[in-house]
Amino acid sequence: MKAIILSAGRGSRLLPLTESMPKCMLPVKNTTLLGCQLDTLERAGIRQATVVTGFLPGLVEAELAGRSGPLKASAFFNPFFQVADNLATCWMVREQMNEDFLLINGDTLFEVALLQDVLSSPARPIQVTIDRKASYDSDDMKVTLEGTHLKAIGKSLGQSVSHAESIGLLRFMGSGPGLFRAKLEQMMRTQDGVSAWFLKAIDAIARTTGEVETFSIQGRAWAEVDTVEDFKALESLSF
Repeated sequence: MKAIILSAGRGSRLLPLTESMPKCMLPVKNTTLLGCQLDTLERAGIRQATVVTGFLPGLVEAELAGRSGPLKASAFFNPFFQVADNLATCWMVREQMNEDFLLINGDTLFEVALLQDVLSSPARPIQVTIDRKASYDSDDMKVTLEGTHLKAIGKSLGQSVSHAESIGLLRFMGSGPGLFRAKLEQMMRTQDGVSAWFLKAIDAIARTTGEVETFSIQGRAWAEVDTVEDFKALESLSF
């Protein structure tokens, strides 16, 4: 199992904190947001990671070069990060999706126990990690479920069909990487491909093939860093 981390963006909603550094390089505890992610992956037994860079890539490359330990992390530069969304980013790094892998948003932190739960869950082609709460807002990546089966995913889903939210951690196994690569190829040939989120591809796979499952980590600790308020909240992070 390898990991692919999508860390190309600047994080404009975090300005002025990201004026001169990418979001993934923001300081967290004694390391960075990216450092926390890589440390968690390493403690869970992951030994290979690809970090997709974009804004000020040299800072991320220096961070990776300074790491030691069993996890080997390399950078993949996306020169189109300012004009393309993350579906195109995934398409660019699709050759790395040649075996079982985790796909992780660059702004999602989670405790080791959460990742261990995901890694030890039953093998499925595509699995979206989800959490539940009382209500969801327009910024949440909401999911519609039928049991554990994913029926739809997107920020625009209505409250009545929003049963949980994606935390930004997906697992692909067996036929899953091939299914995802094929859908990326298909969608990148459309007019809207460059501006789409990769979860639009997951939504399309779920609706047409039924090959997308979910795994709930309700009760485990995780955090998403989108805003300055989110970043300040990391001061009380307990994992």
